[in-house]
Amino acid sequence: MDQLNKLNAVLNYVKHAFIGKDEIIDLLGISLIARENAFLLGPPGTAKSAIVRMLSQCIEDGKNFEYLLTRFTEPNEIFGPFDIRKLKEGELITNTEGMLPEASMVFLDEIFNANSAILNSLLMALNEKVFRRGKETKKLPALMFVGASNVLPEEESLNALLDRFLIRAKCDYVDPDKLQDVLLAGWNFENNTQSEKQSISSEEIRNLQLEARKIDLSPIRKDYIDIVHSLRNTGIKVSDRRAVKLQNLIAASALICGRTEAIKTDMWVLKYIWDTEEQIEILEGIINNIIDKEVEEKSHPQALLNKAPNAEELMKEVIYLKDKWQNGNLTFEEQNLIKDKLRYVQNRCAWIKNVEQKQYIQTAIEDLWQRILKTI
Repeated sequence: MDQLNKLNAVLNYVKHAFIGKDEIIDLLGISLIARENAFLLGPPGTAKSAIVRMLSQCIEDGKNFEYLLTRFTEPNEIFGPFDIRKLKEGELITNTEGMLPEASMVFLDEIFNANSAILNSLLMALNEKVFRRGKETKKLPALMFVGASNVLPEEESLNALLDRFLIRAKCDYVDPDKLQDVLLAGWNFENNTQSEKQSISSEEIRNLQLEARKIDLSPIRKDYIDIVHSLRNTGIKVSDRRAVKLQNLIAASALICGRTEAIKTDMWVLKYIWDTEEQIEILEGIINNIIDKEVEEKSHPQALLNKAPNAEELMKEVIYLKDKWQNGNLTFEEQNLIKDKLRYVQNRCAWIKNVEQKQYIQTAIEDLWQRILKTI
């Protein structure tokens, strides 16, 4: 499929410019085909906006809209001002030229600074791809929205905003071992000496989005249902609506690999549906444990990359579960939840490379299991 080759060429072109960001770029490619929104969490200087900007520039006829939100951002700055000429005639019509309602790629930095004045309009744009203002209603041409922030939202009212982003990914500083490659790629990028630019049209992307809807998910549907139940039992929220939409990500993974049906490893995308940073390690443990034995040649490259777990984070999780169990007054469901989480941490612990760290955490896990067994 020529269109698919074009898309993969674009993704590879962006990867060559941003060393160590393959995971983020692949996830943006998945989001683009699934026509779902992506959220990037990370500190300043980790190339979040630059990656989205380059990807947008590779869309031949695409328009990019990029904006840094503050507490004082007004609707006019995002959606456009009212047309003065029409206003004189008594009509409230928005002049959207060069603004979000005309963009094919939208990047909103520090999105959780969104205030009440723009929150409802943003939620509708993200969820329904529709802009509504007064009597105006406009279907948005956006292929994808990307949001970014240094921190996750603390206000409950902003959780609805995070919920509109199906994929969530951490964008950290590149591994120090790759710094030389990063500097070289950055120098080439700044001086416009990188490889020949690759491109794809908006229409071709929309065609791929339609093709993704034709992917046969029946081979993995039972496994997928089991995973959804497992995640819910672990305390990770997967609503029915979200469970339906996550199928788009699985289908996009299959399509990008050139397949017409999904395989079990396409569920690698489910590692990126966390609500809190504490869930990142848990999700990786659950999903990697399921797909690790099923890897085959036709799998997406990201399905082959099981990250070594963070020993310190795993130990924190064991301590948290221990404290929660010792506090007592737990319902039967809460007790089962702690046991399930402990099993996942135990599975994840097996992948720690440092022998001393592994033994230390395994001892703590065994100690907690003994405490649990004594109280049953």
